[in-house]
Amino acid sequence: MLLKNKKLCQFIKSYDIILSVPLHKKRLKERGYNQSQLIARELVKEYNLHNNKKMIYYNDVIIKTKNIKPQSTKNLKDRIQDVIGIYEIKNKEKIIGKNIIIFDDIYTTGSTANECKKILLEAGANKVGILALAKDYIE
Repeated sequence: MLLKNKKLCQFIKSYDIILSVPLHKKRLKERGYNQSQLIARELVKEYNLHNNKKMIYYNDVIIKTKNIKPQSTKNLKDRIQDVIGIYEIKNKEKIIGKNIIIFDDIYTTGSTANECKKILLEAGANKVGILALAKDYIE
């Protein structure tokens, strides 16, 4: 899978925790799953199978407090503006001083992942990196 890529493995080794970008609870209930969460969990399982250093996955650190329209329906300006202040840190003690990867399925403008990164650093994370499965663009 992903971890056969040596560059990716080197990137991951310098982190302690992986967090996925959360869905709002209403959206999660409608959909039934969070694809970023499912992929991130599998990534951690695979990483831990093949490495001495153990990675931790948490799904209770970042929560989405406001249910907004999916980012894919918006233009660049709206994407950046709409994510400001919609995420909150819970269980802050889990991330203080830690190196954290934020996993998102698709990276388009980076506004979602960058907002999560910002609040993690404000809450005391040491270093925050972003990992996405795919890169998209807006015309």
